Formats: sequence, C-alpha cells, structure tokens
Amino acid sequence: MAAALAACTSVPLDVPTPAPRPQPPREPQLSAFSTRLDGRNQVPPVASMGTGTLDAVLDKNTGLLRWRLAYSNLSGPVTAAHFHGPALIGMNAPPVITIDASANRPSEGRANLTPSQQAELLAGRWYVNLHTARYPDGELRGQLIERR
Repeated sequence: MAAALAACTSVPLDVPTPAPRPQPPREPQLSAFSTRLDGRNQVPPVASMGTGTLDAVLDKNTGLLRWRLAYSNLSGPVTAAHFHGPALIGMNAPPVITIDASANRPSEGRANLTPSQQAELLAGRWYVNLHTARYPDGELRGQLIERR
C-alpha cells in the first residue's frame, strides 16, 4: 500500500515547466535618477552627520520631473532646498528649481522642465542641495545620476 501511495504522489519527470513570465516593457520616455545626499559632497565639504536620498523620474515627452526626498540627522531645520545646475561633480551652480523640504518628510514634488533643463539633467549636470542655518551654502549635496 505504501508503494501505491508513493506512486500517486510522485511527479512525472516529463512535465514541462511553465515559460518564464515576460518582463513588462520599459517605458523609453521615462528616465529614473537617484542620489545619496552627504556633507562630503558639498563644495567645499562640510562635517555633517546628516544623510538623505532623492529619487526622481523624468518624462522626456512631457518634461515632467517628479521626485521624492528623504533626509535625517541634519544640524537643524532645512532653510532651503534646490536642484542646481548645470554643474559637474565638484563644481557649484545656481539653483534652477526650488524643492519644498519644509513639509513632513519624506517630501514629494514635481516641476516641468524646459528642453535645455532636461538635456542638462540627462547629461548628469544637476545636483540636489539642502541648506540649513548652520550651513547656509549647503549641508547635504548629491549629484543626480540616471539609473540604467
């Protein structure tokens, strides 16, 4: 009887395995960006215990940039936050878009970019900067890098 029961529960070896599930198509009009915010990225660097991240998605057809910002352990409240550009790593540039970082964290936002702003962002020439009273030129900074 045990042999008969075992025969009923065994799986035949010739059963085909199901085909792998197809991956959803990547939307070519969307570009994703991310950065880690750190005081060592400031120009010049600052000794901050703060850290943060910013993740963003750009729709290249519409120019809409959406982002999510999170940070912690700053020296005080954020007094200003911006996207800056155009600038390569190690260089400074003026602000191009204000980020509302005064709300509850994490904060989210959106802005419509001009074609030239899109080109600068896609070329890696934008960075994010969080300013505080102790570090008015910026406490945390991170270069926006496209995720591929």
